Formats: sequence, structure tokens, C-alpha cells
Amino acid sequence: MLITPTQHKVPITLIEEVDKGQILNLRESINMPTGNFFYDPWEIKPEYKGTVWEELLNPLTNIGEARIIILNSETCYTKHADIDDRYHLNLNGDEGYLINLETLDMHHLVQDGIWYDMNAGILHTATSFGEEVRIQLVVRKLLLRNDLKNPVTISILPGGKNPRYTFDNVLSPWLNYANKQGKINNFRGDNLNVIFDIDKEYLGELANIMPKEFPYTTSNNEH
Repeated sequence: MLITPTQHKVPITLIEEVDKGQILNLRESINMPTGNFFYDPWEIKPEYKGTVWEELLNPLTNIGEARIIILNSETCYTKHADIDDRYHLNLNGDEGYLINLETLDMHHLVQDGIWYDMNAGILHTATSFGEEVRIQLVVRKLLLRNDLKNPVTISILPGGKNPRYTFDNVLSPWLNYANKQGKINNFRGDNLNVIFDIDKEYLGELANIMPKEFPYTTSNNEH
């Protein structure tokens, strides 16, 4: 399943307190990292403490980046997957959908106060068909700190015509799965390269799906 409801819920009256017009141009994180971007918990920014945003996030614990995602009517995202799963809370929109592009199932996003758990390793898109703007509060789940038996560091240089699109469609589904299965650790990036540790026995598995436009190097991990 692409999305499933969690036990975490907020009152509809709390969502109604959000000033929808005020946040249409607000596309920023409402919390900040306490350490590593992908692995360490994020905390609410001082300017959002004591506000409706802190109350909306309160049901969730040990979370990553929380962002306000705005999708205008008659628009959608390109097909992609993400290494980290997400929590979704719908704040506004009449005909907003998450679409599982592997099964072609559509999930209507309604303003029900429920935090939904999203398996972002599935190739998907989001779209807005209605007359209202789609506004979501989207929260990254932290990646697992996996203990690898025989770690090797791999550095990948995405290339080709559209490296971001290729990465998100070919490598991101595998990386999401590998994180959950304990095959990788220490995911990070610099200006050009994507770097992470991988258990040596899974190098061949990764090499089999590596795009030919993505040169990579490996080195022994001294940690």
C-alpha cells in the first residue's frame, strides 16, 4: 500500500485554525535538525513554538523534516520514489490525490485529521484536479541506523540527460527498501555525489540496477 492511516489524529477544528491564505507562499521547513539531516530528530523552530503548527506535529515523535507542501490545481509531480518514508496530513484541497504508479491506485486526500503513513519507496506522484489548492503537512521519517557486517563506502556520481529523474526512478526505490532491510547506512551527499555505506554482499545487487550514466567508486569502511 502507498498510504495507510495511522493512530495519530488531530482535531478538525485545529486544522481549521490554519490560515490557508497566509501559507500559500510559505514553502519552508517548520522544524530544524538537531544533528544529521536524515538520522537525527528534528525540533520545532522557535518561531513556530506555541502555534497551531506545533500542535499539528505533537502526535508524532522522533521525526525528520516537516514541510508545508503546496500543489496548485491542474498540476502534478513527475514520477518518483524517495529513500525516506513520509507522514502526510491533509490541510486543504477538494480533489487532491496520491497515485501509486506501480498499481495505478489513486488515494483521495481528505481533510479528516488523520496522519497517514506513506511508503515512499513505491513509484508515485501527487496531483490536484479540483478548484482548491492542495496543502499538505509532510514529515520525513528518520532513516534507520543499520549495523552492517562488512561495510563498504560507495560514492555515486549521477549523470546523463536528467540525473535527478533517473536517480528517483531507478535508485530511490531500491535505497528505500535497502534502508528498511538493513543493507545500507550513513546515507549522505555532497554537491555532486551521493554517498552511503553498503554491506559488501549487496554490492552486486546494487550494481545490477545502476544506470550506466552513473559512475561510482567503492572503498573499505574504516568505522
